[in-house]
Amino acid sequence: MVDVARRAGVSVATVSHVLNETRPVRPGTRKAVLDAIDDLGYIPNTLARSLVTSRTRSIGLAVSAISNPYFTEILQGVESSALERGYGLLIADPHDDPEHERKAVGLLHERRVDGVIVAPSAEPAGLLEYLARREIPAVFLDRLVGDAHDQVCAENARPVEQLVDHLAGLGHIRIGLIAGLPGLSTTTERIAGYRAGLERHGLPFRPGLLAEGHSEARGAEDAVHRLLASSEPPTAIITANNVMTIGALRALRTAGLGVPDDLALVCFDDFSWADVFSPGLTAISQPSREVGATAVRLLLDRLEDPARPPRTVRLPCDFVHRTSCGCVAEAPDRPLPGTPGLPGKDPVS
Repeated sequence: MVDVARRAGVSVATVSHVLNETRPVRPGTRKAVLDAIDDLGYIPNTLARSLVTSRTRSIGLAVSAISNPYFTEILQGVESSALERGYGLLIADPHDDPEHERKAVGLLHERRVDGVIVAPSAEPAGLLEYLARREIPAVFLDRLVGDAHDQVCAENARPVEQLVDHLAGLGHIRIGLIAGLPGLSTTTERIAGYRAGLERHGLPFRPGLLAEGHSEARGAEDAVHRLLASSEPPTAIITANNVMTIGALRALRTAGLGVPDDLALVCFDDFSWADVFSPGLTAISQPSREVGATAVRLLLDRLEDPARPPRTVRLPCDFVHRTSCGCVAEAPDRPLPGTPGLPGKDPVS
């Protein structure tokens, strides 16, 4: 640190303030210190710094199903935003199990992270009690746990309602939904959007057309087989996440049914290879990376001001029109005319 101070022409105390953010430093002075650090290849001793500041400049991330492309993109958003702000990232996978979830967050806490970002399970009560008892700063993403907590997600109800609007506009009256894991806020809100869409078009809600896919490919595959075996099978299906879309496609292939000639299929969650399918998948595209980046901003704001009121941020989605719905897309991979980003609260600045 002495060498950095000498190279930058400042005091050792100023270098310390820049590294630890313990006092405002003029932009020009800060740049001189950072340039000196870069020139000298100086690596700060984070352990020693944590003993002085009680901060490790690290964030814990507990997200289930990291192999899911949606959560992978969220992870990228968290990691890039944290790195940009000088924070490291420790990751744990709770596997959507409440007990495993508490242990995973406890392990992150033992590693002295400054705070945690969590995609909670369907039964988060134990986790919430654990975090509150230990006063661990936390932000919840994707799945909401109540307005008393900082949290961020994509809009859920309105996008599914729009999928129903689109299918009903094509003449479908028996529209099925493969729902996610019961108890998750995403599942509850997407079912609400499905029912609202049916009601708006004067279509009855048929319990037999709502099947639980448990947010898994195999669960969705079994759910589609159940729907197809019913006395009044659907003519169109909405899958509530991208993993379940894979299971639905497998089930339809096994049944010898083509999309969209025999049955229309649309999904909540777009992914980078959705246009590779023939036909391309009509989908709701979530702002995955922005969800992750917003979670980091919320957490750092909480660390800066622990007394600030909690915030809930909902980010808008896009309707991506391809051809699995049964109509010809005017412009693949682009929203339909008149359907830009769906309404939501402004992102955190």
